[in-house]
Amino acid sequence: MTIFTGIILYIMIYWLMLFAVLPFGNKPVEEVEVGNATSAPANPRMKMKFLVTAGVAAIIWAAVFLAIHFDVIDFYDIAEQMQKEDLAQ
Repeated sequence: MTIFTGIILYIMIYWLMLFAVLPFGNKPVEEVEVGNATSAPANPRMKMKFLVTAGVAAIIWAAVFLAIHFDVIDFYDIAEQMQKEDLAQ
């Protein structure tokens, strides 16, 4: 995996995890102000969510990197098998 591929993979994992982490711990405001949605969170804690997302994404990225590095996942072999299947049809 090149550095560029690793960075792109991390960004993709980060965004996926961010959308998974965003709803955790949200509680709606007791008194809704005019112009705000009734479902708007009282304290969204975005800084904490970004940090948690970065940590979780780093762990998942490391696992994927190790799987690719030690040939647990071989994308070239998968692509070759898919090409053979396409040619057989």
